[in-house]
Amino acid sequence: MSQTVKAIRIHKTGGPEVMKWEDVEVGDPQAGEVLLRHTVAGLNFIDINHRAGTYPLPSLPAVIGMEAAGVVEAVGDGVEGFAPGTRVSHCMNVGAYSEKMIIAADRLIRLADHTPDEVAAAATLQGLTAHYLLHESWKLEAGDTVLVQAAAGGVGLLLCQWAAHKGATVIGTVGNDEKAEYAAEHGCAHPIVYTRDDFADRVRDITNGRGVEVVYDAIGKDTFEKGLTCLAERGRMVSYGVASGPIGPVDLRVLRPLSGSVACGGLGNFIRDPAERGANANELFSLIADGKLKMEINQRYALSDAAKAHADLAGRKTTGSSILTI
Repeated sequence: MSQTVKAIRIHKTGGPEVMKWEDVEVGDPQAGEVLLRHTVAGLNFIDINHRAGTYPLPSLPAVIGMEAAGVVEAVGDGVEGFAPGTRVSHCMNVGAYSEKMIIAADRLIRLADHTPDEVAAAATLQGLTAHYLLHESWKLEAGDTVLVQAAAGGVGLLLCQWAAHKGATVIGTVGNDEKAEYAAEHGCAHPIVYTRDDFADRVRDITNGRGVEVVYDAIGKDTFEKGLTCLAERGRMVSYGVASGPIGPVDLRVLRPLSGSVACGGLGNFIRDPAERGANANELFSLIADGKLKMEINQRYALSDAAKAHADLAGRKTTGSSILTI
C-alpha cells in the first residue's frame, strides 16, 4: 500500500527557491529493497549541484538529497541482514530529503549503538569522502605535508583531523580569522586566510619552497590552477569538487618538471561494493566514537527549511557540518 509523506522536491533546476516542500507517494519495498524512515538528512554541495543542474538528475520532478540516517520500517523479499527497527545510514542515493524512501538494501550501512543518527547523517558522505581521499587518491603517510582547501568545511575539517592523526602536517585555506582559529583547533597546523594572503605564496613560505605532497581541492575554478603551483616534486593534486565552477584545461607543462599528477575523486566509486563501504564506514565511525575525529555539527535546519540551508552553504556562512532534521 502506498503512503503519502513530505519531501523536498524540485520540478526544475535553479536557485534555492525551486525546492518545494510537498507530498510524495512512497510504495511498498520490492525484492531486495527496504522502506526507510529518515530521521536526519545530511547537507552537501552535491545537493546544490543537483538543484542547480550542474550535475543533472536523470529526470524531473525529483526528490533531492544524497545522505541520511534512519530506521528500517519494512523489508522486501530476499532482504538479509536488515529487519524492521534496524538503524542505518546511506549516501550517494538521490531522495534523502524525504520523510521516507524506498532504497535497495545493499546500499545501507548498519549503525552501531555508538553512532547517533545525527552523527551518521553528518558524517557518512563527508567521512567516506575523506577516507578515500586519504587512503586511495593519495596514500597519506606520516611526514607528508598537505594543503586542504576549504579547511573549515565539513570534509575539510575531517581531512585536517584525520591527516594530522596519521602524522601529516596540514596547511589549510579558510575565508576569515574565525574559520582559521576553528581549523587550527581541528588539526590544521597552518591556516591561511585566502581573502587576505596569497595561499600559494604562504605555502612556499611554510614549506621553505618545497611545496606539499598533496593538495585536496573541492573548490575548483578559483583555486585549481594556483594549487598546482603548490605541489612538491612527485606531488599530486586531488580534485573532488567544483564549488566555484568547472575547472578549465590543465597545462601539463606545469606538472612535467615536477613529475606531478592530477587525480579526480568521486565517492560513488568507493562505496559501490558493500564490503568495502562497510569496512570504511566502520573505521570512520570507530574513530569518531573514540574521539580521534570530532564531528562538528554547527548548523541544524528543519527539512522544510532546506532552501535556507542551501543558501547558507553556498554563501560560505557555515562551518563544519550541517544537518536537516526530519
